Amino acid sequence: MSARSTAGQAGRPLVIEEVEVAPPQAMEVRLKILFTSLCHTDVYFWEAKGQTPVFPRIFGHEAGGVVESVGEGVTELKPGDHVLPVFTGECGDCRHCKSEESNMCDLLRINTDRGVMLSDGKTRFSINGKPIYHFVGTSTFSEYTVVHVGCVAKVNPAAPLDKICVLSCGISTGLGATLNVAKPTKGSTVAIFGLGAVGLAGWGVAVLVGVPNKDDAFKTHPVNFLNERTLKGTFFGNYKPRSDLPSVVEKYINKELELEKFITHEVAFSDINKAFDYMLAGEGIRCLIRMDT
Repeated sequence: MSARSTAGQAGRPLVIEEVEVAPPQAMEVRLKILFTSLCHTDVYFWEAKGQTPVFPRIFGHEAGGVVESVGEGVTELKPGDHVLPVFTGECGDCRHCKSEESNMCDLLRINTDRGVMLSDGKTRFSINGKPIYHFVGTSTFSEYTVVHVGCVAKVNPAAPLDKICVLSCGISTGLGATLNVAKPTKGSTVAIFGLGAVGLAGWGVAVLVGVPNKDDAFKTHPVNFLNERTLKGTFFGNYKPRSDLPSVVEKYINKELELEKFITHEVAFSDINKAFDYMLAGEGIRCLIRMDT
């Protein structure tokens, strides 16, 4: 299958190219991406500030779409299902997936260095036979992409994909960091800011989210923790993608969660580099990229 897609080099504008997208293999699904949005993590790895730069690569991990086809062994999804691909997965069998405390799946936890599929160590993208690498198992800056079934959440088709696509990364991470990790009680004072002197002062819980620079580090004296301070970290807000994300979507449907206010810009897929411009200039929160225009 041929799809118009984006493949980039570090720090250079993305290029729209015709890319061959292979059929899904065992335990994989091929998705038709309808809406995607730019997350700062995409920009971070595009700038090659992440752990291991891998190029050429198709970025993107915050998106919504429909199942186009399924590979061998996939029984829980079928063509036409509305789905959100997620950068971290849920195999359902490992100790983390069976635990109520962790979402760090042994098989499908986020891996920013791997640019290939798990089943055979190969990519599903190519141009004239040359491989184009995946990004965190999703690569949603493509009209079609192939994802492991454990990284795909089936959602209520009544929910508009152009709104709930932002739940596949940033919004769920922030929401889960609060509800699932910090767990403030009613009446608590809550502040959201960078991890600095203010963030670590007085007593309470600080939750670290986001992707750090490969050289980032911090240190503190043990007495800071003895003084009733707690530092925690989380990926994807401790949500399990397949089990938990559908219920977060239902919160939006039931008007318990706002999403529209986070989408500050919209562009056509052909103008995807404008989304990067907005992000780098600090002019928006989320830029929605429409794949059908």
